[in-house]
Amino acid sequence: MQDALHALGFDYSVEELPDSTRTAAEAAQAVGCQVGQIVKSLVFMTRRSQRPILVIASGANRVNEQSIGQLLGEAIEKADAEFIRQATGFAIGGVPPVGHATQLETWIDEDLLCFDPVWAAAGTPNAVFALAPQDLVTMTDGRVVCVK
Repeated sequence: MQDALHALGFDYSVEELPDSTRTAAEAAQAVGCQVGQIVKSLVFMTRRSQRPILVIASGANRVNEQSIGQLLGEAIEKADAEFIRQATGFAIGGVPPVGHATQLETWIDEDLLCFDPVWAAAGTPNAVFALAPQDLVTMTDGRVVCVK
């Protein structure tokens, strides 16, 4: 993950933590921040075309799948673990916002822009990195929307 960040031109440092960061609550506790500062990288699948869609949400928010589907013009559903691993190259609980196996259309929770820094997964259930929320938008080429 560190190499992917550098390849994108960002100097953020990946940290391996002794505690799990698999859930937003665990990550917030491990790094000592608010749950809202945690970047959840959630992979969904479009129902008709079976495309992977990345929704980057604040750890405090639940994604409104119907709302995202309306923005896409196609309904979405939660993807299973195998679909997520194939699309991203990572397992659930460690999916980072960048460095995926395939190019993912990305939607970013506008609430993340209220925090600085935010904390994102870095490829494993114990690895994270802190970053500025605007850099999250830049590095993912994501579209900022209301996801809740």
